[in-house]
Amino acid sequence: MAKPNPAVHRIDLRVVELCALFNSMDPTPFHRRDLDKEAVEFLENWALEFSQSSHFLIVVHIEKLPAADPTNLIVAAFQYYFGYKSTLTKRNLRLLLREGRTSLFIGLGFLALCLLGADLLAGYASNTFLRMLKESLLIGGWVAMWRPMQLLLYDWWPIVRKLRIYRNLGNANVSVIQASGQREL
Repeated sequence: MAKPNPAVHRIDLRVVELCALFNSMDPTPFHRRDLDKEAVEFLENWALEFSQSSHFLIVVHIEKLPAADPTNLIVAAFQYYFGYKSTLTKRNLRLLLREGRTSLFIGLGFLALCLLGADLLAGYASNTFLRMLKESLLIGGWVAMWRPMQLLLYDWWPIVRKLRIYRNLGNANVSVIQASGQREL
């Protein structure tokens, strides 16, 4: 059975002029400029509303449209920026998983030592202090597993979602049109 095509969602971005899309403090050449923080937040927030497998059509409404067609420039800027964000997010995911594996090995080692210590203290069940120490070792050993479990079971999901969203925004179809008087950004 054929897989259905992912949905294509339209995101309308309204700006007064082309330079509003770019970070004015960015010293790099124009075609590789960082996008404006507000524009990026707007696009990300809309994209996060949809399924991570969605594709996007970004329609940029520019009130003061330049004489030369800026579509190729905007497409290149989106591809560069979201490609870069995708690379950073992929690196963060790799670091998180490495930290999770390291935490897991440390946690398992500590748990093994705690279980061994608790087993050694099991013969002294009549002494209240040693019984309490045994239970403390058991609890401490399992608590040491909290962070690795959190990292390896839960913390990577949102990062993978953002990675897919960045890739989809970088691959979005972009069109540029003359805007009326309405402004969102």
